[in-house]
Amino acid sequence: MLRGRAPREYARRTIEGGPFFSVKPPPFDYHAPSSLQEALELLGQFGTDAKVLAGGQSLVPLLNLRLARPAHLIDINGLESEIGQVRTNNGGLAIGAMTRQRTAEKSSVISERYPLLAEALPLIGHIQIRNRGTIGGSLAHADPASELPAVALVLDADLVVRSKSRGERVIKADSFFVSFLTTALEPDELLVEVRLPGWPSGAGWSYQEISRRHGDFAMVGVACLVRLNAGGAIAEARLAYTGAAPSPVRSREAEQFLAGQQPSTDAFAEAAEHAAKVLDPASDVHASAAYRLHVAKVLTRRALQVAVSRATGGAA
Repeated sequence: MLRGRAPREYARRTIEGGPFFSVKPPPFDYHAPSSLQEALELLGQFGTDAKVLAGGQSLVPLLNLRLARPAHLIDINGLESEIGQVRTNNGGLAIGAMTRQRTAEKSSVISERYPLLAEALPLIGHIQIRNRGTIGGSLAHADPASELPAVALVLDADLVVRSKSRGERVIKADSFFVSFLTTALEPDELLVEVRLPGWPSGAGWSYQEISRRHGDFAMVGVACLVRLNAGGAIAEARLAYTGAAPSPVRSREAEQFLAGQQPSTDAFAEAAEHAAKVLDPASDVHASAAYRLHVAKVLTRRALQVAVSRATGGAA
């Protein structure tokens, strides 16, 4: 999975047709390990000179634009049998990093037990993209406009990484995403699994986003989960945003404000204002920062309304 660290402004100018525009990747040595152990050995050997190829939906465009210039390309498509499965795990779910997004989208286990993830998956690109794109690849690429990082934040996911020298370590989602296309992965580490805790009993959910066209990256998106107490007040709320900061971001301040509140239009509007304090959207050719911030507030209110309705058994 890609661990790209290209500066955001450089990437934006180049993609828009800057002086380094190219449609052919730079030369590299190709490796196709047949086991996870072999892949880790290659990463340990080549480190920062290597990039990992999973679905290729993110890495290949960067190679063609020469924003990524690895000396070695490590193709892990032969590892699906090891790290491409979905399984139950201590009351939760473990999703192998090589699980295709389309496979997860069609999974009855995911749709029944993690409806927020099931709602977000069809919004990732088009079917052809999801046929090849992987769960782990999207998370490790850490594009701040992609859907899965925000979902991982709201679901309190644990990301399991391995290296040859240090073995396995588990990184919380809120510590995994560092900045634009940057994660806590070390150069010799590979993301191998995503572990989701059990779904909170009775929780409602919503994933909302705005994009120019279906299949485009969202200009802004919000993942939301709400749990009510016996009196109908909000016992817990979780809000995470995509396309609104240099990395996917969760608004703890808005969540703390909502705890104990009775669901209402006014409460949702005030929560949106709290959430806006942690957002730092950028302006580009598609939308201004001010527009993205406005949309984030609107989507916050909408997502909370839908999540509360689902928590009370209402229609989505």
